[in-house]
Amino acid sequence: MTSVRSEQVRKAFGDVAVSVGEDLVATAEIRRPPDNFFDAGLIAALADAYAWLDADAGARAIVLCSEGRHFCAGADFTGRSEQASPLAAAHGAREIYDEAVRLFQARLPVVAAVQGTAVGGGLGLACSADFRVAGPQARFVANFARIGLHHGFGLTVTLPAIVGQQRAMDMLYTGRRIGGAEAVQIGLADRFAEDGDVRAAARDLAAEIVMSAPLAIRSIRETMRAGLAERVRAATDHELAEQDRLWQTADFAEGVRASAERRVPRFYGR
Repeated sequence: MTSVRSEQVRKAFGDVAVSVGEDLVATAEIRRPPDNFFDAGLIAALADAYAWLDADAGARAIVLCSEGRHFCAGADFTGRSEQASPLAAAHGAREIYDEAVRLFQARLPVVAAVQGTAVGGGLGLACSADFRVAGPQARFVANFARIGLHHGFGLTVTLPAIVGQQRAMDMLYTGRRIGGAEAVQIGLADRFAEDGDVRAAARDLAAEIVMSAPLAIRSIRETMRAGLAERVRAATDHELAEQDRLWQTADFAEGVRASAERRVPRFYGR
């Protein structure tokens, strides 16, 4: 049986800082403020952190959080050159998705503390967690179609499972912003931190989980999430094929330009 620690264990995995408190709740903090854009290296670092915590770091639950204004703004498409090869983009996405599958293979419960926005792949990252905690400033956005792209990060599997098929299609088709209060209403978020301190609220939820028997929690989680990583792997294979096709379209180029210029895109279906 794991003993309660009297001091925190700290370790860094690239831009992910991990600590384990005496309450057996671990914190995995992404440190790429203010937007916390991800790439394959960041997702790999987060997966490595989860694996280390799974092994024997004295933790029984994880709070996933971010430094800065936003939880995660996904991939930074605004920095992509218009001459960049779609093949290169697809290769980069494949690396990201390979590492993302590892997140779903982790064994400890994860509570995501969503401050600011969880956009695109950032929404996918939030949905990889068992639970999400939001505050008044939280915004959940599946903006893929608004930049002319197919969704990714396994949202084909995770989003309908969380909010239902119809609400998932609403989010994916329109790309509209879902605020923290609405997120709780539709089941996208599980707790609402009215004072905006989402990290404290997420830690409270994780602490509740830790009070349950750890072997039972692990067993229940394995049952409830059985086959999830495999379904996400299959989903990302399809998502990537569609992204690869759409990366080559004029609509995607226009969507990226419009996003960078903060204007409404003009799509022509080509």
